Amino acid sequence: MTPPALTPAALTVEGLDVFYGASQILFGVGFTLREGQTMALLGRNGAGKSTTMKAIAGLAPPRAGTIRLGGRDIAGSPPYLAARLGLAFVPEDRQVFPDHTVQDNLEIAAKRGPAGEDHWTVPRIWEALPLLERLRGRAAGRLSGGEQQMLAIARALMGNPRILLLDEPSEGLAPIVVARIGDLLRGLRDAGATVLLAEQNMHFCLGLASHAVIIDKGHVVHEADIETLRHDEAIRSRYLAM
Repeated sequence: MTPPALTPAALTVEGLDVFYGASQILFGVGFTLREGQTMALLGRNGAGKSTTMKAIAGLAPPRAGTIRLGGRDIAGSPPYLAARLGLAFVPEDRQVFPDHTVQDNLEIAAKRGPAGEDHWTVPRIWEALPLLERLRGRAAGRLSGGEQQMLAIARALMGNPRILLLDEPSEGLAPIVVARIGDLLRGLRDAGATVLLAEQNMHFCLGLASHAVIIDKGHVVHEADIETLRHDEAIRSRYLAM
């Protein structure tokens, strides 16, 4: 049986070294995220997941390595260049505009994608996340943590990105909120979105991602499809057990 053809690479990271001051955090990190793929970047707290995401988004410039997005090497480039090329980043701390309403937060972020895409609009956000529509007039700073997380993801989508980076979207949230975010991400996956998801919670990723990269102490230590990882108890115990 002929294996299915690989989709084109949406994001290619190679040989990424990142330092904070004199301390090296990432050591030669590399992986390929393909178009339409949801990939989980897994690892314990402090493994280097957030630094990898920040490096891709332009917030932690690497000392070495390449980050190819839209055919261009953006390693070390300012964050606005990655955004113009279709990258959207939802950081771990969400960073909503607290004094603006939910609807204001969405409208502030509205723009077409790099090729003029206009799939995500405020009405479509309301359709995908009816909870946010009910809160449309509330100041974002008065939302719960889970509501802010949903707003942060929705705000990123308003930029009609080609690639969505999510840093720890389930962290610290109630199970019912985690389930709602999981439903949203499954809908994005089924619609063909390209997503890189950094998580400690492997179980959250099992029903979402098709592939996984495990990072430990700043090194990529394992890559596999998600089903292989699900059944590989030795790898899970070594790198993901808390």
